[in-house]
Amino acid sequence: MAEQLSNDSKLFAALSYLWLLSVVMLVLKKDDEFVKFHAKQGTVIFAISIILWFIPIIGWLLQIAVLIAVVIGFLKAYSGEKYKMPVIGDLADKINL
Repeated sequence: MAEQLSNDSKLFAALSYLWLLSVVMLVLKKDDEFVKFHAKQGTVIFAISIILWFIPIIGWLLQIAVLIAVVIGFLKAYSGEKYKMPVIGDLADKINL
């Protein structure tokens, strides 16, 4: 599948894991299924990150897990893989556009 994707799709999908860019990519690239798939997951991670920021100490420590999810998502998207993250992917599936 990786050969069929354009470099732009891979790049935009990877960038969609960088917090607010997830929402931007979700709106701007909604016609690109690969980008939309990753942008939905990136949006869920972004929302989780915001929620965790307001939970003192434990939430801040859990930001490490968020950062790991961002790195994994970025690398998978940039390599052209449509990787559905556990839990995050299920939540992302509920986003309808």
